[in-house]
Amino acid sequence: MILADKITLLRKQLGWSQEELAEKMNVSRQSVSKWESTNSIPDLSRVIMLADIFEVSTDYLLKDDIEIVDTTNENKASNTVQINLEQALKYVDNKMAMSVLTTKGVVLCVCSVIPLFFFLAMAETNRLNLTGDIAAAFGVVSILLMISLGVSFFIKANQYESDIAPIENESFELAYGVHSIFDDKLRKFKPIYSKRLSVGIFLFITSAVPLLLVSILDGSSGSVLMMITVLMLMIATGIYIVAPVSAQHEAYNNILKDNCVNTVKTRREKRAEQLAAFYWPLLTAIYLGWSLWTMNWGITWVIWPVGAVLFAALVGLMEFLDKD
Repeated sequence: MILADKITLLRKQLGWSQEELAEKMNVSRQSVSKWESTNSIPDLSRVIMLADIFEVSTDYLLKDDIEIVDTTNENKASNTVQINLEQALKYVDNKMAMSVLTTKGVVLCVCSVIPLFFFLAMAETNRLNLTGDIAAAFGVVSILLMISLGVSFFIKANQYESDIAPIENESFELAYGVHSIFDDKLRKFKPIYSKRLSVGIFLFITSAVPLLLVSILDGSSGSVLMMITVLMLMIATGIYIVAPVSAQHEAYNNILKDNCVNTVKTRREKRAEQLAAFYWPLLTAIYLGWSLWTMNWGITWVIWPVGAVLFAALVGLMEFLDKD
């Protein structure tokens, strides 16, 4: 059996179209067609890529007298999950439902300090007849209630883990035509993703501007506390805008990455999620403990921007250690 026939045979065994194989090889569909019709022969680097993709030896591809497919390819086929269009669409729906619950939990955790700063601002400006101690008490109760509600959303989101596992945690192949459908979906979705991501990043970057302006122009404690509330609202709004589209973009990419479940990006995201699950509750506990100990709520808020920068640094350090 010649090379052209072997390429055709292996491609059809995996259920791929010429276009899908061309995408995996980073060549045009016409090139694959020419290989299979013996109008051209792939160079050695392409043959090596074909061997890697099909999980066969280069000897099998290049030697006409070898006609038995390597057992590695058979083992792969038996251990690979076949994903059809309905399953892929269901995965996206589950991913989006999971993202909605997670986003609600994150927004609640971010906004949990807003009532505290609002009540403290009212106490500083002698409004609502609140004293500093009463304002702090109301604020702490609000933090605990909102974080508890946020955690409940995180727990609810876990119900989708088993539904998304076949694509995120197992080796899989897409049924015929699914790859091209989702490739088209991703292409059409990218302008929406880019637009909302830009809006979210703009909110993140400019969230500190009102606080800086008030600190420079006014400087009173009540005004600073109110601007901290505005800062947290802008951050929460940015998260609410960015998180759902990021989840949808990730879902499309996860489907199109068939048979590449252990990518560097996937490992990085899982490490960041594991760190966040431990880091932010700990930071909240430190903030509450420090604030209640000193009762200086106008100063202890700085733990949040410092904590955000430290979190990014820790993620970067984890990447550095992982590379070493």
